[in-house]
Amino acid sequence: MDKETTPKKHHLIEYANGRSLEEINGTVEVPKGKGFWKTLFMYSGPGALVAVGYMDPGNWSTSITGGQSFQYLLMSVILMSSLIAMLLQYMAAKLGIVTQMDLAQAIRARTSKALGIVLWILTELAIMATDIAEVIGAAIALYLLFHIPLVYAVFITVFDVLLLLLLTKVGFRKIEAIVVCLILVILFVFVYQVALSKPDWLGVFGGLVPTTKTFSGGPNVGGMNPLSGALGIIGATVMPHNLYLHSAVSQTRKVDHNDEEDVARTVRFSTWDSNIQLSFAFVVNSLLLIMGVAVFKTGAVKDPSFFGLFQALSDTSVLSNGILIGVAKSGILSILFAVALLASGQNSTITGTLTGQVIMEGFIHMKMPLWLRRLVTRLISVIPVLLCVAMTSRQSPIQQHQALNTLMNNSQVFLAFALPFSMLPLLMMTNSAEEMGNRFKNSRLVNWLGWISVVALTVLNMKGLPDSIEGFFGDHATAAQLHLADNIAYVVIALILALLAWTIYDLYKSNKKYRLQTQNA
Repeated sequence: MDKETTPKKHHLIEYANGRSLEEINGTVEVPKGKGFWKTLFMYSGPGALVAVGYMDPGNWSTSITGGQSFQYLLMSVILMSSLIAMLLQYMAAKLGIVTQMDLAQAIRARTSKALGIVLWILTELAIMATDIAEVIGAAIALYLLFHIPLVYAVFITVFDVLLLLLLTKVGFRKIEAIVVCLILVILFVFVYQVALSKPDWLGVFGGLVPTTKTFSGGPNVGGMNPLSGALGIIGATVMPHNLYLHSAVSQTRKVDHNDEEDVARTVRFSTWDSNIQLSFAFVVNSLLLIMGVAVFKTGAVKDPSFFGLFQALSDTSVLSNGILIGVAKSGILSILFAVALLASGQNSTITGTLTGQVIMEGFIHMKMPLWLRRLVTRLISVIPVLLCVAMTSRQSPIQQHQALNTLMNNSQVFLAFALPFSMLPLLMMTNSAEEMGNRFKNSRLVNWLGWISVVALTVLNMKGLPDSIEGFFGDHATAAQLHLADNIAYVVIALILALLAWTIYDLYKSNKKYRLQTQNA
């Protein structure tokens, strides 16, 4: 048989060194010469996939308990986190559109093989940490809505791979639409609950202005102070996988890269899309904090886990006003909360899988079907959740709930660890005229804001690391355990700084070499 007519054999795991998310890269047509709103509509979608990461189950307890403990004090932290997110996601989308490489591909192309593998492993751990929160959120939602035992509910979350299989057949534009619909479900639930609670809107808007109390070490309420609450919100909001995802899905629109104006238009409308969707995420996170203030009596909710919040929404003794109490008796408040939690988990399933594929293809040039990628990641992620459920099976329900909540919160440690290694390369590459061209490199203002954001987030995350590691020892840790936790944290911080120095050196050396090649060409 002639070689050209021989059908190509496909394997489950293949070598990949092509365009980012090749199956959907450049597949969405966009109109030219149309009005602003029609053009924006066609560019809208990737921003929604990114915004999902800013309102996933990991954000919920930090925002709600932050509101219940400190009223509207931490509203300014949610605002600052959202503004930093807009800046970082703008740079991520611009990198993808201009260089035609996602962040993983760009890092791998500009660093040594050894560093590339280290950063790949680190990023994979961060995705699995994010997935743990999604497993816990989805499993608890199934338990609350359908009374499915937690062990079975955890196993059921594995089968969301079937949902992903279905979605891969309907086209990327429809996936974007489904994600937007799920975001609107979440938004509706919290708008409804907050509207019933009649919050103090003057206090809400006043809380948007940061004060010296925002990052203070006291007072301590329920084991949390404003600083730890702020770090929890920041850690749960700005996550590394979103930067990789946005740099890839921003390339789904057809762009004529020989036409600089077409590239500029794509960057502009992608930025509009991202900022609009992240504004929705800001509203959702604000509503979560407002719920903590306005829905519950101060300090009334002793169990900040999803179980505790679900029960509190049907417990008239902890609710703050008569309208809420009347609605709570019907059970609708708690049911809506669980529905929103399930919607959040499913949204994160879609985006987490796409991100995993981007990272695997970009860093190690390995490609596998999306359903297999999802299955592998989810099966690894359910192991710690199942162990947690099994180890607490003979304890009281409250102890089980607290253990799951602690596991979810502790899983965020990896996010704090991994975040600088996506932010720093992103900033350095988008600041480079060699990578981006003079027109698309960061402006002086964006450059300064970027460095301030990267340094501030890295310092805050490192500052919160000792407390995060202390959390692994529970609420009644001994002095020796706390000392051990602090020593571990300092070693981890030293490793982070050393790895950051290695990353900066590799990127600087590569950029210098690339500049010389460009000049000699």
